[in-house]
Amino acid sequence: MRDPLLERILAGEWPLVPYAHEIHGLKSGQVEAREILTRIRRPSGEVSSLWTMFPDTIENHAKRVEIDMLCLETSFRGLSATPFSQQLQFINLEPLTLESPDFWKRVEGWLGNISYPPHQIVLEFTESHSIHDLNELQSYARRLREMGLRIAVDDLGAGVASLTHMARLSPDFIKADKSLVEQCHRRPYQAALLNALAVFAERMRVGYIAEGIETQSELQAIIDADVPWAQGFVFGEPEPLLTPAVAS
Repeated sequence: MRDPLLERILAGEWPLVPYAHEIHGLKSGQVEAREILTRIRRPSGEVSSLWTMFPDTIENHAKRVEIDMLCLETSFRGLSATPFSQQLQFINLEPLTLESPDFWKRVEGWLGNISYPPHQIVLEFTESHSIHDLNELQSYARRLREMGLRIAVDDLGAGVASLTHMARLSPDFIKADKSLVEQCHRRPYQAALLNALAVFAERMRVGYIAEGIETQSELQAIIDADVPWAQGFVFGEPEPLLTPAVAS
């Protein structure tokens, strides 16, 4: 049986809207990239994360892929309506979605509708619900790279498996999980690990982003750890990608 809420979303009764969260270069002091997020606008006008509306999706892989496809569609639609910029555009992708033939049918069309070249699009693999077969995931990653896209491993540090994913996928970018960032100014082991990842990233010529930074103290610790890029509420909350006139 279909989920009634999902049916309302598909019917456009609960619209999905793209948001953008800035990623700052700590050496340049400039916004050098942004992460495109999907939010749902409730009938009350309240905006929230789409995933919070479906607590059963962790075990329901089919629904998880369907929701992820909605998020991808929303993100690329938002990019198609925004002016071109030199910033990198990060878009979240559930690795399970790569198993869907529908994704591969639609991704070329999404790319064809935006003004950004593929190498400016970074697909951010969420690690916590990934494909178990790493050889299969490597094959999908290779296919994406052949299309010109770049790859990031998200949530690095959230679990032992994430280190395996990083080693096997050889991503273009890594994102340190907020669990490593939280209170890092008071936890020397976390700060040392963040710095070790910075050394690794520089040696491997991999982009390195710390996310989930909420305070100036955490930001200063990230700077002291030589992390080149940072993302978090300390810089501000995500903002609508489109103006209301375009979004409607």
